Amino acid sequence: MKIVVPKESLAGETRVALLPNMISTFTKDKHEVWVESGCGSGVCCSDSQYKEAGAKIVQDVSELYQAADVILKVNPPRLHPQRNRDEVELFREGCAIIGFLAPLANQKMVHKLVERKITSFAFEYVPRITRAQSMDALSSMATIAGYKAVLLVANRLGKIFPLLMTAAGTIPPAVVLVLGAGVAGLQAIATAKRLGAKVEAFDPRPAVKEQVQSLGATFVEMELPKEDVQAAGGYAKEQSDAFLRKEQEAIGARLGKVDAIITTAQIFGKKAPILITEEMVKKMWPGSVIVDIAAEQGGNCALTEADQTVERDGVTIIGTVNLPAAIPVDASLMYGKNIINLFRNVYKSGTTIDFNDEVSKGSCITHNGQIMNDAVKKMVEGGK
Repeated sequence: MKIVVPKESLAGETRVALLPNMISTFTKDKHEVWVESGCGSGVCCSDSQYKEAGAKIVQDVSELYQAADVILKVNPPRLHPQRNRDEVELFREGCAIIGFLAPLANQKMVHKLVERKITSFAFEYVPRITRAQSMDALSSMATIAGYKAVLLVANRLGKIFPLLMTAAGTIPPAVVLVLGAGVAGLQAIATAKRLGAKVEAFDPRPAVKEQVQSLGATFVEMELPKEDVQAAGGYAKEQSDAFLRKEQEAIGARLGKVDAIITTAQIFGKKAPILITEEMVKKMWPGSVIVDIAAEQGGNCALTEADQTVERDGVTIIGTVNLPAAIPVDASLMYGKNIINLFRNVYKSGTTIDFNDEVSKGSCITHNGQIMNDAVKKMVEGGK
């Protein structure tokens, strides 16, 4: 098969679906790999490195897409800035694509994939089972985001993180509160601890308390209403207004005692919950910092503006978008390994896809002119 890797068309994206040292994974199995010229510029990989690794360099993205059997991308197809056409319209009819697709937020894209009989596999729908951990790109990118969020706090906060005992006196450690103990939250906790901060963490799921404490952080308790807080697959579940108020009360009790907050709470396929209201921000010390990893989904802070840094009542609120692109080398390394493992699972029998396989079936969004994923089908067809 011809495996193609385009240059990402999203403004500010630096990641690439495959690094040069990954090309041999495909060529040794007799596949051809074509890459768009400049696709690795964000990770400082030149066309010559890809060529030496065995890839064919293609200047024209239309030629690249028309040759494709399988397209490997990071971001969902969108309007191509140079061609001024939707990328799906450039794809060869009947080809396949693997990447992040965000189908619930890109319903027009899903319709176009169906019209052109594109087979699509979305990392957002890779089942959260042990066998699929090596294909879990969501967790890979969340790890990068959690790490980078702490560095953003450290760069902006007017204090240092660790306890220092100096001739000029003792400097107390910064206090960092992490909201959400998923993959991003746990990585943020671990990174802040490594830098010497005193870390507190909040999550409505009691089951994660042990994980938080194992990293050396203090778990912030809350009074738990009788609601299920975890959906199938380990994702957080959307809660009632009463439950949300209880969360805000527990968090609000800590705000006057912390220097920085990193928010990571997201509900799969839905708007992020507001955990910090405008009134709650006023309880924080002037000079405090909030880094909102959930900004792209609306934000966990009511004052968050996506891709903007704002200041309110002396508090800096950083609405981070696409944090993994800020560390493109290791983000691409992790993502590339995820994409290779998913490709191998989907095409383990050559060009035939085994839809009895749980991972292939679960991650497939469209195939042969049909929407394959039930949740996506319900949302997209219901929105016609």
